[in-house]
Amino acid sequence: MKQSLTAYIETYKTKVSLEMERLVNQLDIPEQLKSAMRYSLEAGGKRLRPVLVFASHAAYSDQDSRVLSTAAALEMIHTYSLIHDDLPAMDDDDYRRGKLTNHKVYGEATAILAGDALLTYAFELLAADPLLQDREKVELVNRLSKASGPKGMVAGQLLDMEAEQQPVTLEELEQIHIHKTGALLEFAVWAGAYLGGASESELTHLQIFSRYLGLIFQVQDDLLDEIGDPEKLGKPVGSDLANEKSTYPKLLGLEGAEAQKMRYVEKAKSALAEANAADSHLMALTELISRRDH
Repeated sequence: MKQSLTAYIETYKTKVSLEMERLVNQLDIPEQLKSAMRYSLEAGGKRLRPVLVFASHAAYSDQDSRVLSTAAALEMIHTYSLIHDDLPAMDDDDYRRGKLTNHKVYGEATAILAGDALLTYAFELLAADPLLQDREKVELVNRLSKASGPKGMVAGQLLDMEAEQQPVTLEELEQIHIHKTGALLEFAVWAGAYLGGASESELTHLQIFSRYLGLIFQVQDDLLDEIGDPEKLGKPVGSDLANEKSTYPKLLGLEGAEAQKMRYVEKAKSALAEANAADSHLMALTELISRRDH
């Protein structure tokens, strides 16, 4: 019997959290750096990216141990990006997931170094994974560096900053978030399926699916910043408006943003069916992401 989605998410959130704790604790490094790394990793969160790695892999294989290091590495990179995103030079946020942001606890310099450490340690983990073949390691490092670097997340962050206080079109807004949010989600779905033995055709359709999934996530994120519950979000609402960011509600209105999100949902589901993964947890995760409240 297929595990319920809630139980499935909790199982793999716990699995990857314990693995990241083990991996950081084994490091022989200055205690202040280790503490700062652990602080943001242990702040919780949805663990969406690692869960997507496992769910995508499960659609094509039942050997989930082969993707554990990849899932942990990906979450470390996501966590590094949040640490840096919260810095005064970027979004200048005081709270993340209901806790003080890393730089508010450890200072800006240590927070920057903790982010740097998580980013580089992630690639060390991929390169040293004993369960993967050399060609798989090379492909993963290549894809993840593109997703997180100047062609992916980093570019998206800059585009997002440049779009502040500027009028943007829907196409320009999509490009920002295909890079900033979507690139790591796209890697998560691709990596799990790739290591699970998905065909080239299936991987192509999954790439389309995950691109729309990233946009769904972002529209809902924008909506929650306007109408979400601060207690559930773990941070104040209205920061996008205060920072004059370009968002879906700002461009399309609340109803227009909701309608655009549902168009993305239909396109994501169609691509997932083409990837022969319509009966996987990826379908239920798409629904969950589209209506999440935190």
